[in-house]
Amino acid sequence: MTFVITEPCLDVKDGRCVDVCPVDCIFTTTADRMFFINPDECIDCSACESACPVDAIFPESRVPENWASFIAVNAEFFQRVKT
Repeated sequence: MTFVITEPCLDVKDGRCVDVCPVDCIFTTTADRMFFINPDECIDCSACESACPVDAIFPESRVPENWASFIAVNAEFFQRVKT
């Protein structure tokens, strides 16, 4: 399981989640409107979840149904930045 950042992060990019991540697996680019968690690097420590000021981070298995599309959005970010 990994954690997923969802819609409340859009246009917020507060960065507290990045600051608390012990493995530095949260990324963004200047062009993106939010942060993304690398599922291959996330150690499921949940530090980011409690640090998020807008409650945008969930374990993948508990992403609210209305934000389930962000699971794919997260995966697509890492496919895009690989190339």
